[in-house]
Amino acid sequence: MVAVWVFVVLIGVVCGLRSLTGPAVVSWGAHLGWLPLAGSPLAFLGHPVAVALFTIFALCELVADKLPKTPARTSVGPLIVRIICGSFCGTALALAGHGLIGVGAVLGAIGAVIGAFGGYACRHAASGSGKLPDLPVALLEDLVAVGGGLFLVSRF
Repeated sequence: MVAVWVFVVLIGVVCGLRSLTGPAVVSWGAHLGWLPLAGSPLAFLGHPVAVALFTIFALCELVADKLPKTPARTSVGPLIVRIICGSFCGTALALAGHGLIGVGAVLGAIGAVIGAFGGYACRHAASGSGKLPDLPVALLEDLVAVGGGLFLVSRF
């Protein structure tokens, strides 16, 4: 059960890095049968329409993140979205892992805060110092979020 809670926090971290990547990979996990959500209130996540919508939203966010006018993930609006997504994804993983969904929601939200502030600090330490251009750092962060999220949901 400890592994489930670690994965719940980590899917929250994914949402903190890229808010809509978490729901997209959870949806893919449900669709591919990695996350046993069939028969649960979150079974809709495995439906092809949900998979398509979350994937499109996540891809749009990956592009929007690179735009100069995109607000910081730690500002109030984007942070709230990340917390909501982390809570939602944490609930899904807790449900799939037969854990308490309330605990999953809280741990997913905590993970999202960790991911948002940790990702912001790492990105600005790497690119803000002028040592590295921002685009490669942002693309590496995308890879961590997508790859890490898929890894997590494939473990159930």
